[in-house]
Amino acid sequence: MYAERASRLSGAVVWTDTPSGPGPGRVLPDGCMDLLWYDGRLLVAGPDTRAHVTEGGAGAWAGVRFCPGTAPALLGVPADALRDRRVELTDLWPTARARRLAARVNAAADPATGLDEAALARAAEAGPPDPLLARVVAALDAGRPVAATADALGIGARRLHRRSLAAFGYGPKTLARVLRLQRALALARNGMPLAETAARTGYADQAHLTREVRELAGAAPGELLRGG
Repeated sequence: MYAERASRLSGAVVWTDTPSGPGPGRVLPDGCMDLLWYDGRLLVAGPDTRAHVTEGGAGAWAGVRFCPGTAPALLGVPADALRDRRVELTDLWPTARARRLAARVNAAADPATGLDEAALARAAEAGPPDPLLARVVAALDAGRPVAATADALGIGARRLHRRSLAAFGYGPKTLARVLRLQRALALARNGMPLAETAARTGYADQAHLTREVRELAGAAPGELLRGG
């Protein structure tokens, strides 16, 4: 069973997941990075460009999902170094430091609470996030074209691309596609017909929406809406 709640860290989400049965699961790209807990260990999930299929093993998971662009400053690693990857925190940090954080999380009342506290502590050490990144996400999530976004921010397309790679793990065009996917699925899950969903979220038509969902999520929209 999956459950989530707002983190005490602004913009982040704390979640828990205990698979209800055997079989793989599907994690859709959302522009985010996660700090994960599993079996007493800490891992980092990088930004996905396509659906990540889990192995479906037994055991509880917990995580804190950072809003797009914020995790690299907290974890000390550029997002594009972790694109489409899941790695142990000990592969990114000195072993002793990673183990201290794991011990802190494991000593908490529950792993989700420990991760939330760890995220707050890292944010306090790292300082406030770069406000430019939030403006990039807001513009692209609103459907603004990449070139117009770069012009509005006054940074130029090339610089926007470089900043996006480090912050989000991929360029602004891919980020825009991922954010549009999430907007479309949210509308469809609330009962909006796919043709109207496509029109509302900037796809050429329903067929275009279906192709994008298949490419990014690895399944047809109907399959995802049924929980497949």
